[in-house]
Amino acid sequence: MDKILYDLMDWAGIEELVYSEASDPCRLLGPHVTKDGLLIQAFIPTAVNISVKLKATGKSYPMELADEAGFFAVLIPRKTVAEYVLVVTYDNGVQEELNDPYAYGPVISEKEQKQFEAGVYYNVYEKMGAHPWKIGEVSGVLFAVWAPCAMRVSVVGDFNLWDGRRHQMEKLGDSGIFELFIPGMEIGSIYKYEVKCPNGDPLLKADPYGNYCELRPNTASVVWDISRYQWNDKEWMEQRAKTDTKEKPMSIYEVHLGSWMRKTAETDEEGNTVLGSEFYNYREIAEKLAAYVKEMGYTHVEIMPVMEHPLDASWGYQVTGYYAPTSRYGTPDDFMYFMDYMHGQGIGVLLDWVPAHFPRDMHGLACFDGTCVYEHKDPKQGSHPHWGTLIYNYGRPQVSNFLIGNALFWADKYHADGIRMDAVASMLYLDYGKNPGEWIPNIYGGHENLEAVEFLKHLNHVFKKRKDGAILIAEESTAWPQITGDVKDGALGFDYKWNMGWMNDFTGYMHYDPFFRCHHYGELTFSLLYAYSEDFILVFSHDEVVHGKGSMVGKMPGETMEDKFANLRAAYGFMLGHPGKKLLFMGQDFGQVAEWNENESLQWNLLEYPIHQQMKEYVKSLNKLYAEYPALAAMDYHPEGFEWINSTAAEDNIVVFLRKTKKKEETLLFVCNFAPVVHQKFKVGVPFAGKYKEIFCSDSAEFGGSGLINGRAKSSKKDECDAREDSITIQLAPLGIHIFTCMPGQEKAKAAVKTTKKTAVKAADGKTAVKEAAPAAETKKKTGSRRSKS
Repeated sequence: MDKILYDLMDWAGIEELVYSEASDPCRLLGPHVTKDGLLIQAFIPTAVNISVKLKATGKSYPMELADEAGFFAVLIPRKTVAEYVLVVTYDNGVQEELNDPYAYGPVISEKEQKQFEAGVYYNVYEKMGAHPWKIGEVSGVLFAVWAPCAMRVSVVGDFNLWDGRRHQMEKLGDSGIFELFIPGMEIGSIYKYEVKCPNGDPLLKADPYGNYCELRPNTASVVWDISRYQWNDKEWMEQRAKTDTKEKPMSIYEVHLGSWMRKTAETDEEGNTVLGSEFYNYREIAEKLAAYVKEMGYTHVEIMPVMEHPLDASWGYQVTGYYAPTSRYGTPDDFMYFMDYMHGQGIGVLLDWVPAHFPRDMHGLACFDGTCVYEHKDPKQGSHPHWGTLIYNYGRPQVSNFLIGNALFWADKYHADGIRMDAVASMLYLDYGKNPGEWIPNIYGGHENLEAVEFLKHLNHVFKKRKDGAILIAEESTAWPQITGDVKDGALGFDYKWNMGWMNDFTGYMHYDPFFRCHHYGELTFSLLYAYSEDFILVFSHDEVVHGKGSMVGKMPGETMEDKFANLRAAYGFMLGHPGKKLLFMGQDFGQVAEWNENESLQWNLLEYPIHQQMKEYVKSLNKLYAEYPALAAMDYHPEGFEWINSTAAEDNIVVFLRKTKKKEETLLFVCNFAPVVHQKFKVGVPFAGKYKEIFCSDSAEFGGSGLINGRAKSSKKDECDAREDSITIQLAPLGIHIFTCMPGQEKAKAAVKTTKKTAVKAADGKTAVKEAAPAAETKKKTGSRRSKS
């Protein structure tokens, strides 16, 4: 080797590179201007010859072998950096011409590094991870990962024979971020990070910010370009930004994409099941699901977690790839199509998201660089005993940045209409699911997780600043105050909270035999004492139909399926009238009998039976009613939108209430009978004099009921009832939900002046009354037999 070149060699640094222990390979590799010329060094194990070819002139300069491990160097007589390529001959005789990864400066700026360290680099997903990138005229992939305690990080994959010595990454200052631009790398390339721990042990890790992953059980990340999809939902997005969901109907259909509908799995020539062949692609699901959702009248779908997860049985709640839609159902482009298609059909999409904990899988976030990076070091703080998972260290800015950036990512890149956060209660309490001695109090000696509280407020504040109409929903099961509301008023900042208390109380009430319900009447009415303390969503979610709890129809009492379905109709009808938006898990709208199983399709074959088809039509009718009548949604979160008429009829298991808007004529009257008893003449107090017309009855024959409906409008009388001056008398069906519109008295007076038409109407009514006499007698027989059973 030439003496000048020899003297320029940093032999200690070369040894560090050869043993793959360098956190700053750019200090040696790539072009460096020296007083003696342009020094270019390269480290490519398995190379036997390397030449540097200048792009401008095409002149080549052979490199000298400085270390037999594959370290080469050349000194070119010039004083400035020139663009060049490396012409590499490998030990198998293959020759390759490539751009030097170490010829490019850092892409992530110092400003961005400081933002990341402070936890405010909100568009972190634009550069962290793996992104198709172009520097000058050179295309490739930019890699960036956070591993603050790593001795060295490399990008490895098929493209470099998984050799961690090849593409060692540059650590950017004290940020803990490692970065490398690899020219010529293509979309679809499989990769991982090889992380050398402080103790020297290597770990293979999937990319925490990766946009695509291999199909399980494989765990590598996949390079993908998520910027190339052409969206068609501009009109939807613009309209969403203008819409206040609080005043609109929101009927949410909760879905697990892998079991909503499944294919018959394919087998290969050897008889083995083809992995993933049992699933529909995102594009296929989109068209099938949208058609069903539109038919049923739901406004939104809520998708159980689609973020990449290794275990099907976790339902997506143990995430390893937070920035990647699961490859079970297709590519990121396919999932964008899913979102786009839903919006094109007028359907909002809410994504389930899990910022509360993460699994211990060694390819994931756990012990990422050999130390506790994302989790707490102390198991009393960092371990979740309920799920065997790890808890995020929310007090570490880079960790909160990872999660905040992720929520923004799904709203930004995938146009999510909302994020539903799972297990928020487990975030808020340090002692959640733990026994005394298994947790560490906060600085004030309390059990509140102050870092998590600050994280949630920070996230909600940043998310709302976007003002694009996307919403944030909390699944929080305790009485923690002010989950919803404005952060500046001391609230956590969520738009909505799942009403878990109502779900537990009401399903408990419905589970009782109607004969005993009178002793549990408070469970029916209690929720209205706190209904306006938060902005609630009423839910019958997946949590209610697993782990031995049975399906919704399975929870209902009754000796026959007809009795069970009558109870279920009553439950769903009451849910419609109760203040709050609505959510129903898939399969429960047609009365699936079996518990939900993530490995099986829904029991769609049940729709061949009339009782299940009628249940489906019933829920469809409820959704139609919900969309049609403003009183059911416009004042969901204002006490003035609800009024009790009778909440003390415990012995009869009956409640009567009003749903209202600011317009008197839009008032709706609900009469709910939770006993299998017929009341032929049931007197109900009404809010004002006028006509009351039944617009809906859960006991209608079309839904499988006995048909005991109130066919004609009822004129109120000055007859005191329920502490009201006016009342009406109605037929009350067994287990019946009756809904009436309320027409104020002045409308009746106006109608009375039409004298000629009035006579004709009376004559027509007389004919109608004759026609209705026979069905009424028949109904008495049906209801009489039902009463005798009770």
